[in-house]
Amino acid sequence: MNATTTAGAGRPNIIFIVADDLGYADLGCYGGRDAPFGKVSPVLDQLAADGLLLTQGYANSPVCSPTRFGMITGRYQYRLRGAAEEPINSKSRGSTTLGLPPSHPTLPSLLKDAGYRTALIGKWHLGYPPAFGPLRSGYEEFFGPLSGGVDYFTHCDSRGTHDLFFGEDERHDEGYLTDLFSHRAVDYVERMAPGDAPFFLSLHYTAPHWPWETREDAGRAPAVKDNLFDLAGGNIHVYRRMIHHMDEGIGWIVDALRRTGQLDNTLIVFTSDNGGERFSDNWPLVGGKMDLTEGGIRVPWIAHWPATVAPGSRSEQLCMTMDWSATMLDAAGVAADPEYPLDGVSLMPVLRDPAATFARPLHWRMNHRGQRALRDGRWKYLRVDGHDYLFDIPADERERANLAPREPARLAAMRQQWEDWNATMPPIPEDATVSLGYSYKDMPQR
Repeated sequence: MNATTTAGAGRPNIIFIVADDLGYADLGCYGGRDAPFGKVSPVLDQLAADGLLLTQGYANSPVCSPTRFGMITGRYQYRLRGAAEEPINSKSRGSTTLGLPPSHPTLPSLLKDAGYRTALIGKWHLGYPPAFGPLRSGYEEFFGPLSGGVDYFTHCDSRGTHDLFFGEDERHDEGYLTDLFSHRAVDYVERMAPGDAPFFLSLHYTAPHWPWETREDAGRAPAVKDNLFDLAGGNIHVYRRMIHHMDEGIGWIVDALRRTGQLDNTLIVFTSDNGGERFSDNWPLVGGKMDLTEGGIRVPWIAHWPATVAPGSRSEQLCMTMDWSATMLDAAGVAADPEYPLDGVSLMPVLRDPAATFARPLHWRMNHRGQRALRDGRWKYLRVDGHDYLFDIPADERERANLAPREPARLAAMRQQWEDWNATMPPIPEDATVSLGYSYKDMPQR
């Protein structure tokens, strides 16, 4: 691994906050409605008001672990075998192939080599020890689950296996998982200040991913095997309360940054790993998790950095998860390893001037339903189940008016553009699996 730094002592702290299965319009600042208890996301809404809100931000994938491969490497996830799983599931424990190779440079490893302190609090979902793990890929500290979804109180995965770790040692901390993450993040921020080195904190919540449990469910949550895949469980009120718990915890972290004098020079980025799920609000988009329609990949994007980002900023810049990895390296003055060039593009020009947009084609592919997509400017090429579509997204965000018959030349050009890009990526392995999870099994079609 190779990292070089070009910046001085004024390098920012960086906090990369990632929600799990959050819908495009679940937050108030993206048009979400208030809940009976009040505003669902007042802290995030204020961070957006005081910083930059992007309306055309996308996830690298419409499902969890593939996006996380793109996020941690700053490269298209298709370059790594483990990302072909949609997503990695708990059955891969012990696998030596389904995970993030420790030899691959990562966002935290490059920052660590350049003098940053690094920590992951929350979800890993990039393979299991002894072959893989956060401490093997650039993080100095880790607290959280290694798998995808876990119960918020028992901290067990879908197979009933306890999954909460500090480093590579099991932890049996009691409490609501979202709060455990938030409190530990506050502790980390306070321990890092005052410090002689900047820090990079990945705060990857499991909220609002199922199971549907709020803080108030302590002591009465059903057994994990009855709860994690409960088709009859949950409701919109529980779901929105889960988002509010996460938002409240983010507020504790912002307060800790302010209290320790670190807020002004801390870049806080917030997003979701993919589009919304069962109870999510994706309006005006259609589809959700596992779909390459807009609802599966377009997600909230907020950047807050008082030293650099003007309050009240908004941008329609096209971007995807791995662009934020490139942006964070750029903000820190850290270069990528030349043997592993980034596919992500730095958004620093947009952070400094939200009007400074640039051309940014975005590509996706999914084994599930043979999906592919290309967003280039206002146009989107989409294939699902062997059918090709062409949409003018600014004019038709719900992707209802297929313009392919009217624009055959444009469709053919974009199809070829996607094929040319795909030829630069490894093929999908024949043994790659699609793990739909309970939400898409026995559920009515959207």
